[in-house]
Amino acid sequence: PGSVSALAPQGTPMLLHALPHGAAIPVPESATTLNEVLEWHAARTPGRTHVLLYGEDEQVEALTYADLLHNARRIGAGLVARGLAPQQAVALMLPTGRDYLACFFGILLAGGIPVPIYPPARLAQIEDHLRRHARILDNAQAVFIITVPQAKTVAALLRARVPSLAEIVTPDEIGAEPAPLLYRARAGDIAFLQYTSGSTGDPKGVVLTHANLLANLRAMGPAFRVTSEDVFVSWLPLYHDMGLIGAWFGSLYFAMPLVLMSPLAFLARPARWLQAISRHRGTLTAAPNFAYELCAKKLDDAELAGLDLYSLRLALNGAEPVSPATLESFIERFVPYGLQPEAVTPVYGLAESSVGLAFPPLGRGPRIDAIGREAFVREARAVPVDEGGSEVMRVPACGRALPGHEIRIVDA
Repeated sequence: PGSVSALAPQGTPMLLHALPHGAAIPVPESATTLNEVLEWHAARTPGRTHVLLYGEDEQVEALTYADLLHNARRIGAGLVARGLAPQQAVALMLPTGRDYLACFFGILLAGGIPVPIYPPARLAQIEDHLRRHARILDNAQAVFIITVPQAKTVAALLRARVPSLAEIVTPDEIGAEPAPLLYRARAGDIAFLQYTSGSTGDPKGVVLTHANLLANLRAMGPAFRVTSEDVFVSWLPLYHDMGLIGAWFGSLYFAMPLVLMSPLAFLARPARWLQAISRHRGTLTAAPNFAYELCAKKLDDAELAGLDLYSLRLALNGAEPVSPATLESFIERFVPYGLQPEAVTPVYGLAESSVGLAFPPLGRGPRIDAIGREAFVREARAVPVDEGGSEVMRVPACGRALPGHEIRIVDA
């Protein structure tokens, strides 16, 4: 892939990498683990752009399948050399970037279990941040934490609270010459532990195997007719299932380029997300409801000059309650910028189901049910009512269960 110069919205030149296009390429249908998925693509299309990574300075770095596998093998060899045994947990607390991607797969190649933990927004908070996460680290029985150098100052405090912890290391410290790794992951092995947000108490760890993840990816992709010709644009955090599995692993499996920026870059300037979709002709994106609300209500028209969202065929809204008003205001605000209303798609998932569970039919656009609020609150019954009534409760439809998945209501 070549690269072209373009102008960022502020008028500063930036380097853009040309994304791969052409005939859709096949997917690794016989792969039984994420490790095999990466190896499959690296063997067949080593130079294909896998991730376009936006840095803090808006510079764009292309990462190929061969790059990711090579970097991951260096990390894996380093972890094994430090004594990591198969199916031991390794906590990963790094910002979005090349190191995070390499370390996640490095842990997998070494036979370990990644445990993603979100990094602190400011390094000054690192001690308090890690103290709060000690319960997760202890629950996962993590033997290593791979993180930023500043976290080493908290090593003694953490070892007292997490008896399993052997060492706090940085990516630079564990990089070693790639060596043959003796352990080969199996479909039933744990691929990673996803800790829920903990909004209803202590964070709970969800155990996800390679088989779980691949089954979910193989159901989601065909439901949305995903191919290697798609381009996924994401700022979602890589410590959360929607960003990790939906955006990254989905892009990895289906060989679609992933345009990736950090959540902090999005929060600092939300227009960056839409500009990246426009610039790279993004076809898929996903975000929680608040992000769509922010873009619909808070962006100045000046920030949207030249924006073209016509390429976007799916803008998935999930991971938190979906607001009908947000769906409508996002469509109203961005149809003048080429957005196709049917691209806006509420979805439902949960970490216990890997990530995706219910998707609407392609191209349907938002569908909203109007039900009586009183009957719903008092009797837990959904009674259809007229849209115009004062007691109306509007509920977005998130679709039907994916093939191979089912939804059961098991109690009150």
